[in-house]
Amino acid sequence: MATNLQSVYKNNAIQTATPGELTLMLYNGCLKFIQQGKQAIEAGDIEAKNTALQKAQNIIRELMVTLKTDSELGQNMLRIYDFILSQLIYANIKNDLTALAEAEELVVSFRDTWKEAIQIDRKQRHGEGGKA
Repeated sequence: MATNLQSVYKNNAIQTATPGELTLMLYNGCLKFIQQGKQAIEAGDIEAKNTALQKAQNIIRELMVTLKTDSELGQNMLRIYDFILSQLIYANIKNDLTALAEAEELVVSFRDTWKEAIQIDRKQRHGEGGKA
């Protein structure tokens, strides 16, 4: 029953989220899968590593596809996403924790910046109470 309630909650959270909140969820999901991949590499679990890192790669691909690249900022972000994706692929192929850490650091930076932008937007629209 608890699993069903969690599923309903997650479904509702996704369906009622703003586009900005959905992007934040993608960053957080990517970080979760990077952590799972890291743990699997350390444990020598090749199948779990591959599954987790492919999920992280898919999230980065989704962010790349939905990114507006009609500005210099968008084009620069696309290049960074491409680098993150290549690091995730390399880490998966070579079991390289350094490449994985580099990808993770960039995703954390994007996530933290995005979270701050959401908080600023909420404060401007709703007053001081907005938290992400």
